[in-house]
This record gives sequence, structure tokens and C-alpha cells, in this order.
Amino acid sequence: MLKTIARWVGIGLIAVLAVMVAAQTATAQGEAARKIKTKIAPVYPDLAKRMNVGGTVKVQVTVAPNGTVKTAKALGGHPLLIESAVDAVKKWKYEPEKDETTVIVLFNFNPAS
Repeated sequence: MLKTIARWVGIGLIAVLAVMVAAQTATAQGEAARKIKTKIAPVYPDLAKRMNVGGTVKVQVTVAPNGTVKTAKALGGHPLLIESAVDAVKKWKYEPEKDETTVIVLFNFNPAS
């Protein structure tokens, strides 16, 4: 019985890792999510890879009416991953809109990929 439970837990962990690999790309969410024209992926820091550090970095992005990123501020995440995520999102381009908007972007770093 205990071996069966351990096996299912192992299978569940493998499934979670597979989902994390599939979700490697960043997602934008929020009340005023804007369409992204150009998305730059963050560079996985070498030190974070060597230390097997992963996780999600949450970045608040203010987008100017012309679609450029005006500001990017980390709201959470591992310190080894934050700079890479913020640097990447600052290079993103959004579709122009009438007003300035704020979106939340999540970057998922997975050391297994």
C-alpha cells in the first residue's frame, strides 16, 4: 500500500515537472492585458542553473500608449532570477493603445529544461 502511494506521488511530481517545462514561456495577465508584439525570453542565469534554482518571477510592467515598456518592477521571485526577468521584459513591445496600462507578467524558470 505504501509503495503504491509513493509511486503515485512520484508520477504526480513528474507530471508537475512536465507542466512546468511546457509553461516555460511568460504570461501576461491583469485587467488591462495588452497584446504583445515582441516578446524576448529571459536568459537563465548560469549561477541559478548551477545551483538548480527555479521558480516564478512576478514583474509589474507599465506600458506607455505607444507600446514600449515604461517601467518594470519585480514583485516577487528568487533573487538570482529577478534581474534576468526584468531585463527581458523591458525589451518587450506591445500593441499601441489609447492609455498607459499596467500588466503583471510571470516568468517561470525551470532548472530541468
